[in-house]
Amino acid sequence: MTGDTKYGYRRLRVWQAADRLAHEVYRVTRGFPREEQYGLVSQLRRAAVSVVTNLVEGQARKGRRELKQFTAIALGSLAEVEYLLEFSCTEGYLSEQEYKQVESIRQEVGRLLWSFYEAL
Repeated sequence: MTGDTKYGYRRLRVWQAADRLAHEVYRVTRGFPREEQYGLVSQLRRAAVSVVTNLVEGQARKGRRELKQFTAIALGSLAEVEYLLEFSCTEGYLSEQEYKQVESIRQEVGRLLWSFYEAL
């Protein structure tokens, strides 16, 4: 792992929360049906990781305008995660408890990401 001094995005609360969300999505999707491995599981994981990676890429661009653009993309990916989690719960792939746990993290990311976007 690289140190925090070189990669400033690691110090961002929004990045930390989004990283936690991505790991939680990976954890809960391990129990999804095998037939969803290349469908729903793949889509949900990609969307969750996209939130984090767009923050990293935006931060790496070193321009406020670029960072805002990548943050907007992260917001879109987060909306995709929101729907896919709801869908997964409705289909019975997530228990109510799992859904509430991951949704709580997603909501925190949403609040932080929107505040970050507006501050840019």
